[in-house]
Amino acid sequence: MNEVVISSLISCAVSSLAGAAVTYFFTRLKNGVKREKAIDEGVRSLLRNQLIEYHDKYTGRGYCPIYVKESARRSYEAYHQLGGNGVVTKLFEDIMELPEEEKKEVG
Repeated sequence: MNEVVISSLISCAVSSLAGAAVTYFFTRLKNGVKREKAIDEGVRSLLRNQLIEYHDKYTGRGYCPIYVKESARRSYEAYHQLGGNGVVTKLFEDIMELPEEEKKEVG
C-alpha cells in the first residue's frame, strides 16, 4: 500500500513540475516576443525620426552632403526591413533629389 501512495505522490509531483516547466517556458517565450516587438518598434521610430530630421534640415538648406545621403539611405533601408510603411518614402526621395553641394552665387 505504501508503494502505491509513494508512486501516486511521485506521479503527481512529476506532473506538477512538468506543467510548471511548460507554463514557465511559454511565459518566457511570450514575454520575449513582446520585448522583441517593442525593440523593433522603438528602433523603427528612431529611424523614422532621423529621416524626418534629415529631411527638414537639408531641404531647408537646399542641398544635402553625400555622407548624409548615405546615412539616410541606410536608415531608410533599415526602417523598411523593420516593417516601416511608405510614409517616409517621399521624405527619403526628397533628400536624395537634393544637390550634394550648396549652389554658389555668381556675382
